[in-house]
Amino acid sequence: MGKCEQCIIRQFNSLKALTKDELVKISNCKTSKYIKKGEVIFEEGETLNGVYCVRDGICKLTKLSANGKDQIVKLVVKGELLGQRSIISNESANLRATALNDMELCFIPRQEIIDDLHKNTEFTFDVLKHMANDLKEADEVIVNMAQKSVKQRLAESLIHIHDSFGTNPDGTLSVLLSREDFASIVGTATESAIRVLSQLKKEGLISTVGKYIKIEDLEGLKRIE
Repeated sequence: MGKCEQCIIRQFNSLKALTKDELVKISNCKTSKYIKKGEVIFEEGETLNGVYCVRDGICKLTKLSANGKDQIVKLVVKGELLGQRSIISNESANLRATALNDMELCFIPRQEIIDDLHKNTEFTFDVLKHMANDLKEADEVIVNMAQKSVKQRLAESLIHIHDSFGTNPDGTLSVLLSREDFASIVGTATESAIRVLSQLKKEGLISTVGKYIKIEDLEGLKRIE
């Protein structure tokens, strides 16, 4: 099991603000977890006893809506922390986390995080900054839902996935999402998402390789109104 003070992943999240001694303490009490694609990391409403640091892999955070469908709120990539909001607010998890591919996670007990929040103001401010950014992104999603077409939202989602998660050697998007997932991200019916993806394909903006999507014209996607 790797040592936190030597882990490059922590440079991508709030743990970078901790001192070496604090990281050594975390390293001594954390546990590693390996999650298979499709497995649930934690359920909505579950009481979390710590936070997860994503060492490898990608997961989706979803919220069960009133009509019984899962709404994807965010995609989380390696380097990010999961569950910090629930720990700080002392509330059960507001979202479900599900692995989109095989993942490696480090689980840090709740008390260790709380102790560090009390002792290290730089760590506390960095956690607050990340939570504020999540809130800003949530505001933007609400506005986009109200003001932008399904085609615009889907194009922006494809661009975001391309920019944030990269591509495979053949140029396809590295994150494999189902058509249901795409519909969930943009807040529309699966049939609408399939229809719009077909339109984008006909217009030469994207192509498909099996279930994978390849962006053929990134600038063209950005120009969609």
